[in-house]
Amino acid sequence: MKGMTVEMEKTGQRILIIDDEAQIRKFLRVALTSHGYVVKDVKTGREGLESVALFGPDLVVLDLGLPDIDGLKVVRQLREWTKVPIIILSVKEQESDKIAALDFGADDYVTKPFGMGELLARIRAAIRHTAGTDEQPILHFDDLTVDLLHRRVFRDNQEIKLTLTEYEIVKNLAINAGRVATHNHLLRTVWGPSYEKEVQYLRVYIGQIRRKLECDPSRPRHIITEPGVGYRLL
Repeated sequence: MKGMTVEMEKTGQRILIIDDEAQIRKFLRVALTSHGYVVKDVKTGREGLESVALFGPDLVVLDLGLPDIDGLKVVRQLREWTKVPIIILSVKEQESDKIAALDFGADDYVTKPFGMGELLARIRAAIRHTAGTDEQPILHFDDLTVDLLHRRVFRDNQEIKLTLTEYEIVKNLAINAGRVATHNHLLRTVWGPSYEKEVQYLRVYIGQIRRKLECDPSRPRHIITEPGVGYRLL
């Protein structure tokens, strides 16, 4: 009818951007929309918290340096009631900032300036992870297969013999595939809280696992190091 506009419901995965920089919000909105995402952007932490409830995003891109609420507090408040994937996008480059964000419950951390291709890859990985592994006991990573039900690992359909500790590390990386598992998380989960400072201990085990799982341990393609932070399984 003349004078009426009908707003069609947009379909596609929904991304909420929480960033106080207008140029960054505009750039991300245009780029993500062109890749089929439905995007909403806000500039404050309070708006972001409200929008997660009202907009129902499949993923949140969050800046740590917000004008009203510290980004870490936003992560902590969201994790009190939602498991929505959160990717931190920040100029803060200190390892301590990255570790704190990941330990608070963020799924990934991208430092500004960033490449759009990398961010899109991180977004896809984080959203895939929300599917969980409860109904997916067998996980595939190209030539690598992790059978969570039977606690077995295969490369090119050949079973790889791992020690109990090595398997627990691989399992934790696999169920968090695409995300960074921090040193503290792996040490606490596999060995217990008293081992959280034994990073060198973890490095030794990662080296052993790479020699068993990677075709070229010196150039790993599955277990990727995030310097000073932890490891990621791809």
